[in-house]
Amino acid sequence: MKRFIIALLLSLAVIPLQTMETKAANLTARVDISQQVMVVTHRGRVKYRWKVSTGRKGYYTPTGTYSPKWLSKHHRSRKYNNAPMPFAIFFRGGYAVHGTNDLKRLGRPASHGCIRLAPKHAATLFSLVQREGFKNTRIVIRR
Repeated sequence: MKRFIIALLLSLAVIPLQTMETKAANLTARVDISQQVMVVTHRGRVKYRWKVSTGRKGYYTPTGTYSPKWLSKHHRSRKYNNAPMPFAIFFRGGYAVHGTNDLKRLGRPASHGCIRLAPKHAATLFSLVQREGFKNTRIVIRR
């Protein structure tokens, strides 16, 4: 009986570890607002490090950990004069990671709150999110 109880306790101790592992994201895009950089980790390996633009003075880029909510390959902003937002990955309301044609501003705050990337980088991230799925993707934004 003693062995049975010990075996039962050990098996119960393993369950939380397995649950945590399944919740681990295969794809993580970490945005450092202070450095204006995104580091993309795919299946435990750093794959990309890209310049970004986040919210400029007077605008806010939310911090926290998010999963994508929806994707839009050819999105245009209804709020900001139909501005193009190619390869948009929406993670919180109207906030998204998306491509920009304003490449000269990458590496410094320049957006209305979204996270801007070079279009080719946004396309790469968009494709990875499609492949891995929303549940296996995390967008982590820190100051």
